[in-house]
Amino acid sequence: MSSRRSVRRVVLGAVLGLALVVFVAIPAAAHVEIEPGSAAKGSTTSFSFRVPNEKDNASTVGLEVTFPADHPIPSVSVLVKQGWTFTVEKTPLPKPIKTEFGEVTEAVSKITWTGGQIPPDGYDLFTVRGGPLPKNVNQLEFKASQTYSDGEVVQWIEPTVKGGAEPEHPAPVLKLGKASGGTSH
Repeated sequence: MSSRRSVRRVVLGAVLGLALVVFVAIPAAAHVEIEPGSAAKGSTTSFSFRVPNEKDNASTVGLEVTFPADHPIPSVSVLVKQGWTFTVEKTPLPKPIKTEFGEVTEAVSKITWTGGQIPPDGYDLFTVRGGPLPKNVNQLEFKASQTYSDGEVVQWIEPTVKGGAEPEHPAPVLKLGKASGGTSH
């Protein structure tokens, strides 16, 4: 009888442990993230901001993404999304960036999408194409603000510290890896 109780305790402990892992992992999957999560340094590539609606009583009606000022991306274009409009803000660069197409004196600092809706339990992708990506850093952090139809604004701006716990509202990160033989133009 004692061995049956021990087996039950072990099984119950394993089930509770698995439930805790699933419970903790589900909210982490609901953050604003970048897809794909990595790109080659120096490349020109497309990536998307994946925006889930985490509320069950309001729709997402706006997204504002701030681009990293310390490592600007010289050329950015926005994929048109049906039902959404976007505005692009640019900032003069303190030092021009030389590209294969000439000298760039300003870079995108912010993109704001409005006019559409992401209903409860839905998500959407907001795609940009940018490059050349910096060669002197291992990741780019984009701060995002998600606006809901009830007026709430969720700030996805907290940095993720290597080796630390994941913040409640982490900023989306694009990891940059070694440049491949060519760029994806």
